[in-house]
Amino acid sequence: MTERHALLHGLYAITPDTTADLDDRVAAALTGGARVIQYRNKCADADHRLAQAQRLAALCHAHDALLLINDDVALAAASGAHGVHLGQGDMPLAAARRELGAGAIIGITCHASIELARAAEAGGADYVAFGRFFASRSKPTAPPAPLSLVQEARRALGLPLVAIGGITPENGAQLIRAGAHMLAAIDGVFAAADIARTVRDWQALFAAGETDVENPDPKETP
Repeated sequence: MTERHALLHGLYAITPDTTADLDDRVAAALTGGARVIQYRNKCADADHRLAQAQRLAALCHAHDALLLINDDVALAAASGAHGVHLGQGDMPLAAARRELGAGAIIGITCHASIELARAAEAGGADYVAFGRFFASRSKPTAPPAPLSLVQEARRALGLPLVAIGGITPENGAQLIRAGAHMLAAIDGVFAAADIARTVRDWQALFAAGETDVENPDPKETP
């Protein structure tokens, strides 16, 4: 495991599409202790997204944090980001690895499927994401995933697990106890009045929840 892989833990902060002051918001999240930022912008044009991603990459590098780009391998390469997060309909994992190199972090959305996650692990993914676990404004039509999926994945896989979809500090603790290494949030981070403090609260949730993880480390079940 590289130093970058060691950062795949805790809050997984996904940026909102409304990004007029995004640099300041991400800086506040990093100040609060966020170490994984995913840049996701479905609205802006290519030039705006590149300029913004380059600035966020510089911020993340300065804070020893990871910047991952949602869906766009070319943008990840051009911006200096640490990697990319791919959906099932995006560029294939092997092609993304060729484009970005062995050192890039590549995560894969696996919805509610252990089979997709096994394939991602076999193909060299660095982490997998499951969900949605709760009602989600950003993914309203995504198939629901049961809590037991995290427990099963923790036993079956040797990769960090991200839980996504409608997650809040109030409902996230049960996912941590089930074995999630990261919890993804958009508005639960970037819509907060005090982003840095909110991030610290999220990270404290992990410190508390992981003392009572219901499953062993990946692939260590006797």
